[in-house]
Amino acid sequence: MLLKDKVAIITGGAGQNGLGFSTARLMAAQGARIVILDLERAEPAGAAARLGAQHLGLVADVTDKAACEAAAAAVLKQFGRIDILVNNAGVTQPAKLLEITGKDYDRILDVSLRGTLYMSQAVLPAMQAQQSGSIVCISSVSAQRGGGILGGPHYSAAKAGVLGLARAMAREFGPQGIRVNCITPGLISTDINKDILSAEKKAEIAQTIPLGRLGGPDDVGGVCVFLASDLSQYCTGVTLDVNGGMLIH
Repeated sequence: MLLKDKVAIITGGAGQNGLGFSTARLMAAQGARIVILDLERAEPAGAAARLGAQHLGLVADVTDKAACEAAAAAVLKQFGRIDILVNNAGVTQPAKLLEITGKDYDRILDVSLRGTLYMSQAVLPAMQAQQSGSIVCISSVSAQRGGGILGGPHYSAAKAGVLGLARAMAREFGPQGIRVNCITPGLISTDINKDILSAEKKAEIAQTIPLGRLGGPDDVGGVCVFLASDLSQYCTGVTLDVNGGMLIH
């Protein structure tokens, strides 16, 4: 198994049809012990229990530095190590540039960008002590193309910030055996967009994608497994597109 005896933390991982839970399920199948972090209303303990009794669910708000540090401490107490972090937590908002308020901006950037910073800061000391670790950050195709189908410009800015932060972390911590990489998903069918896009609109978008379909959560989860495993042991600072070819240029 690719992740035997590894301990993996996945933020925003409780949604059963989301990228985080799919990643958790695929990593568990490869032998990892999973820790799902999410808000209380998402019931992370229940999500972890669906994977098996050996996994852990913790309530944590990634925009709260103390909560991130407490979560990392709880993982170390339970499992003794942290090998993998998937910075998946994020929120989106459809808005035009002139409609974005300061409150909107703060909310979107706080979860995707500040959350990536705080949770990475929380796990990095353990990874430094081990001289090994893999951090996977979920960005978005919208960061690359200057806008997505669902998210506004502030979402694109947040996800572009994730790319820059991840590369900086990769450069700083590579000498200590810690790899940091990004995934930029295209349009993935999840609960977030299932009621926003009609079947007709999804079919129309699929016609513009070389592989002829929208992505599924497992398409992203499988790449997270790859980047977390030793199959990618010479990859750091990478931005890996998972979009069916929609961004070929």
